[in-house]
Amino acid sequence: MSLITITDDNFKEEVLDSDKPVLIDFWAVWCGPCKMIAPIVEELAVEFEGKAKIGKLDVDSNQQTSINYGVRSIPTLLIFKDGEVKETIIGAVPKAKVVEKLNSVI
Repeated sequence: MSLITITDDNFKEEVLDSDKPVLIDFWAVWCGPCKMIAPIVEELAVEFEGKAKIGKLDVDSNQQTSINYGVRSIPTLLIFKDGEVKETIIGAVPKAKVVEKLNSVI
């Protein structure tokens, strides 16, 4: 399993009902910092396979979920466990910081 695409339609199934922690990268095509963090998110999808789900949600096409979770700036990474947001990371941050936050919920 690699990177999953999260949408308003599959959010409940993929994230809220997941038996594993889920990291979601809220991003958009036009966002420069999103392009900087994208390779990190892709690496995490491989490194955390079996331990966590890693997904991306395009804020332009999935505005309802973004609004529901108060995502105002991108990239925003939200880490969910048991249907609740456990960690929030805003902006392009070093990979080590994302790994640390993700490990804290596994």
